[in-house]
Amino acid sequence: MDLLEAARQVRERAWVPYSRFKVGAAIRAESGAVYQGCNVENVAYPEGTCAEAGAIAAMCAGGDYRIAEITVIADSPEPVPCCGGCRQKIAEFAGPEVRVTMATIDGKSRTVTVAELLPGVFSAAHMDRA
Repeated sequence: MDLLEAARQVRERAWVPYSRFKVGAAIRAESGAVYQGCNVENVAYPEGTCAEAGAIAAMCAGGDYRIAEITVIADSPEPVPCCGGCRQKIAEFAGPEVRVTMATIDGKSRTVTVAELLPGVFSAAHMDRA
């Protein structure tokens, strides 16, 4: 399954009655399975969830725990960057070399690695006591 198309399709199911800013995300897990997520708003704004977080939750629910590639799409003038929280969530399940594609519905895109998306990532290694 094409990740861009999967992200585009799930974007249409976003629940965004407040911002009207629909975002879709699609993950290809290392197993090859594709998982989708869309943003879901709540009138209490901090309680909403991002598309990337939804796709990661779907991946875990599907029994996969490693991201091979992720694509995010939104109706914005430039490719929409992942928020800081989602960058950290992606890094939890993806190696630094994993590609993250950010796209717009009118065809613009930008691909970076997780390392480029989140330099200086906080990881479990920071909690290791040698």
